[in-house]
Order: sequence, then C-alpha cells, then structure tokens
Amino acid sequence: MKRSLPALVLLLALTGCGSGGHPPRPSPPVAATGSPAGLPRPDHVVIVIFENKAYEQIAGNAAAPYLNGLAARAAVFTDAHAVTHPSQPNYLALFSGSTHGVTDDSCPVRLTGQPSLARQLLDAGLSFGGYSEDLPAAGYRGCSQGGYAAKHNPWADFDNVPAAANQPLTALPGDNARLPTVSVIVPNICNDMHDCSVSNGDAWARAHLDGYLRWADSHNSLLLVTFDEDDDGPANHIFTVAAGPMVRPGSYPEPVDHFRLLRTVEALYGLAPLGQAARTTPVTDVWW
Repeated sequence: MKRSLPALVLLLALTGCGSGGHPPRPSPPVAATGSPAGLPRPDHVVIVIFENKAYEQIAGNAAAPYLNGLAARAAVFTDAHAVTHPSQPNYLALFSGSTHGVTDDSCPVRLTGQPSLARQLLDAGLSFGGYSEDLPAAGYRGCSQGGYAAKHNPWADFDNVPAAANQPLTALPGDNARLPTVSVIVPNICNDMHDCSVSNGDAWARAHLDGYLRWADSHNSLLLVTFDEDDDGPANHIFTVAAGPMVRPGSYPEPVDHFRLLRTVEALYGLAPLGQAARTTPVTDVWW
C-alpha cells in the first residue's frame, strides 16, 4: 500500500559549507552486514548533492516547485540528517563510509589507498563517474576554479580513483544509456544553493535532472537527491529523496544519514559495506 506523502516535498541533495565543528551524529540503526534479498539492481544510479539548506527550506517551499514536484512522485525520507558540519566530511562520509578525521573544509585532502564507493564499483567490474560543474579539466585536483570547490568533490581526494573518473559536468554523456553504473553530480557553488537561492538551485535541477528522470522511468534507473548538510543548525535535517521505476512513492520517517545512503547503494550492487556504512542497514522498504 502506498504511504501518504506530504503535500510538497523534494529530491535528494547533498551539499554544504557551514562553519565548523559540530560533532558527528550517530548513524541509524546498527545491524548485521550482507546484501538483503529483494533489493532492485538498477542499471544506473545518479546521485545529486545540493548544499546548505535544511529540510524545511525545501519541502513545501514555493521557491522550489520542481523539487517539490519530484518529491510528490518519490520516496521522501523525512528523518534524513547529515553526519556533521561543515561540508567536506559529509561528502567523504557518503563516498567512503568515513570522514577520515576531516573536520573542516580545508584543501587539499590526500588519502592514500583508502577504500571508496568508486574503487568498489571499479573492482567489481562496474563503473563510476563523478561530475562537478565548473571543474576546469578532467582529473583536476586543485582546490578551486570559478564555481568549482574541491571540498565538494571527494573522489578527487583518493589516490586510487582514476583521474578519468573525475569529470566536469559537461562530460556527462548525452545518451543516458552510456552513463556509468553510479554517477555523482555536484553543481557549482551557486547552483547547489550554497551561494545562491533555493529558486536558483531548483531551476538548475529542472534543467539538468528532468530529462534523466523521465528516461529512467522506462530504463530501470534510479535518481537520488540529497544535501550535504543543513544551514549549520544543530538538527542537521536535510531533504533526501529517491525516484525511479523501482521506487514506491511516499513519506518514510525512518532515520537516514549519509552512511545509510552509501550502505543502500552498495547493497543494490552486492558490495560490502565500507566503514560506518557497516553499522547500519540498507533501505529496503521503498522498493516495489
């Protein structure tokens, strides 16, 4: 039975650059590892991360008509929270199951031989692509350029993730069938709502996500939208949604954080959970 959905809700976004030092939230619920039966195996997953807006600044906000329209046909996680403040450790948590001791947005971060979702996928014969708006060139590992900020690009921190996986948004395939198994898309610091308005980010979402979502409906593909953190508040309550043909739309009040999102993506492809993702369970109740 479909669950009721709040009148207006929204997509997944995962960004933010608040000012420092809040302690990490405990990850929801501890459980045994392993890939549960009955999970879908999407042909593609696209994860989009926005920045620094609380759940209440997106859900029901007339300035975000596209994201709220998306939420109306998505699984909306109403108790989703970032792991900590500021931005950078949250990106690392979602990408690798650990903040690696990073507590600020300083650059560069250089991690040697550390596991990550990208490395897992590649080692399993699958594929990964990270697409950052305004990244000046494929493989770029500098700290900033125009609207690009390395603190929002965790795959650039890992020495065992190929440079070819670190791409500008302009390299996103025009043919969705050519997308990697898992793609992570990060808008620039205006379009992710960090430096600009909710309405600006919502317009970007419509322009860049709607075509993929319409295609995904008939191509066994999944869209996840989340935020890296809220507006530096103690609750760190963020808007997070999942949409696609395998998703049962509705409002889901279960606890979700970046570690649990990672655990869920890993479980979809039978990958072992990394770091703190092993201390939680994949989301299993939103699938048809």
